[in-house]
Amino acid sequence: MTAGLAARLGIFARTFPRATPEEVAAAVARAGYPLAHWNFAAIGRSTLGGDVDPAQVAAVRRAFDDAGVAIPSVSATFNLIHPDPGLRAAQTTQAVRLIGLVPDLGATAVTLCSGTRDPDDMWRAHPGNLASDAWAAMRRTLDDLMEAAATAGVRLGIEPEPGNVVRDASRAARLLDELGPDAPVGIVLDPANLLSPESVPRQSEVLAQAVALLGPAVIGVQAKDVAASGASAPGAGLLDYPALFRTLAPLPPVPVIVQDTSETDAARVRDDLLRWFAEANRRQDPV
Repeated sequence: MTAGLAARLGIFARTFPRATPEEVAAAVARAGYPLAHWNFAAIGRSTLGGDVDPAQVAAVRRAFDDAGVAIPSVSATFNLIHPDPGLRAAQTTQAVRLIGLVPDLGATAVTLCSGTRDPDDMWRAHPGNLASDAWAAMRRTLDDLMEAAATAGVRLGIEPEPGNVVRDASRAARLLDELGPDAPVGIVLDPANLLSPESVPRQSEVLAQAVALLGPAVIGVQAKDVAASGASAPGAGLLDYPALFRTLAPLPPVPVIVQDTSETDAARVRDDLLRWFAEANRRQDPV
């Protein structure tokens, strides 16, 4: 992570909802981001792209290339362990198709939601998430997605989320160990997901443990903040971002993608992240 941040900084494309990919790409570029995490919801389509054809995928790639914005990753988030097996199977089929289209966008990673037994909200915790059958269901769904990822030459990004089966760094490490080193799976690390208002005073300790467990497998970092209730844009919450960047320094130089910010705040977040990153590096320089 010590390599320069400016060229690795991105934002969720759906921060800028527009009618066309050209408009989305132009808005990302105006906010000063060289990267965008793509979600077809940004142009009013379904996240899994069931209503998108290859020509429309090509149009997205062309629009972002013309704007000078790269797409390192694409969202294929759905509930990997939804309690309705029919819905889960249908969405898995859609995700497999989308994974096959991802290389046409220039992306090398596809982000997932490891899932919850909650039938209505894929990010909401459920007591059933702790049961062995929930883990087994996630693994079965992942098998189909990993086959598609291997064929497409991309990696699946699993993000530890407190409301999901892979709820923390230790469970993410367990999954990586079970899948083995050749699986086309990496970790998307969101520091705010591993913290709460109560644990923020120990943020360096908590994040250092996560880096020690997951470091070489991290393929992306997401940037948001811990708020008293829920999450917020970076700088609008409780995290010490210079300290965060120092703790993440051992990670490879992966994309850092901003989320949970508004369109009007996006440029401010970019400037603050670059400033905090520079401050973290100055503190690490020998006197």
